[in-house]
Amino acid sequence: MTGVIWFVQVVHYPLLAGVGPQNYPAYQQQHEQRTGWVVGPVMLFELATGILLVFYVPQRGSHLWLTVNLALLAAIWLSTFFLQVPQHQRLDSGFDPAAYHFLVVSNWIRTVAWSARSLVLFYLLANCPPKVL
Repeated sequence: MTGVIWFVQVVHYPLLAGVGPQNYPAYQQQHEQRTGWVVGPVMLFELATGILLVFYVPQRGSHLWLTVNLALLAAIWLSTFFLQVPQHQRLDSGFDPAAYHFLVVSNWIRTVAWSARSLVLFYLLANCPPKVL
């Protein structure tokens, strides 16, 4: 998801402004539908594994980082549903410069959180490998 969110932040969202008023509602609707099919299952999988990892601590010392991981996931989900989704809903009826601007700016929350989450998980993999059965 880190790669997806960087693509969305740097490529996809900036291109929304150039769609044009006539085609924008249809484009926005397709964007939501197609994006949902890609990110929805992955976000649910991330949430499930993030929660499970807190209860299965691979090694001593990793619990703090697994909790940080879960907190970052919570920030991502809260930002998605309370900040980005409402802006996409506003954009459903046509391009709204204020909604678009808020969408792009507020999406940095998710971009930073997913990036930080990747760093936390890489740290855990490097420093707290799970025990092999």
